[in-house]
Amino acid sequence: MDHTVVNLWPLLGVAVIIAGFALRAHPVLVVIVACFVTGVAAAMPVDQLLATLGTAFIKTRNLPIILLLPIAAIGLLERHGLKEHAQASIARIRSATTGRLLIVYLAIRELSAAFGLTSIGGHPNMVRPLIAPMAEGAAEVRYPNVPQEMRYRIRAMAAATDNVGLFFGEDIFVAFGAIVLMQTILHGEGLDVDPLHMALWGIPTAVCAFIIHSWRLYRLDRHIARSAP
Repeated sequence: MDHTVVNLWPLLGVAVIIAGFALRAHPVLVVIVACFVTGVAAAMPVDQLLATLGTAFIKTRNLPIILLLPIAAIGLLERHGLKEHAQASIARIRSATTGRLLIVYLAIRELSAAFGLTSIGGHPNMVRPLIAPMAEGAAEVRYPNVPQEMRYRIRAMAAATDNVGLFFGEDIFVAFGAIVLMQTILHGEGLDVDPLHMALWGIPTAVCAFIIHSWRLYRLDRHIARSAP
């Protein structure tokens, strides 16, 4: 019998990361130290370790720019009155309510996710700068003195609407990672399942999620009316 000895010392890097984040040390410093600890524990030559770190840095150096540029753009728009313009725009629609607005966004979010357009929406780039202020603005049109507690609830429901639409909408997309993963696992167990059929069976769940959450948003309008002084 072949008894292969597994070197567990490189796992010390995981302990360094846990300890570093528990001590609230600088994340970049923690990751670098963890990499060096893992490399030394794995008996990697110093030149190979430095070359590996350099290669990883070059491959991912554009990632912070991709993540930070949209946030900077949204912050600049908010500084120039994006929130106020969103509230003013929704105030012009007299028939709009918080619940109706969020139901429309739920439908758009779920349908776009069903076609694989998951980047249309999201908390930092859609909910916080646009959807939540518009939902608050719709409430203020009818009830100018909306309590602060109800404002927090409206913001929470706006974020929840984005979550529900994305979670149940993307299950219908045939190329969604979870569907591919389930198809692979079932194929390994001897069950050949068509990914298209799996995606189609996600439609009833998505429809039920839309109906249930729409009912919650309809009740939100009533809660806003009762909470208004």
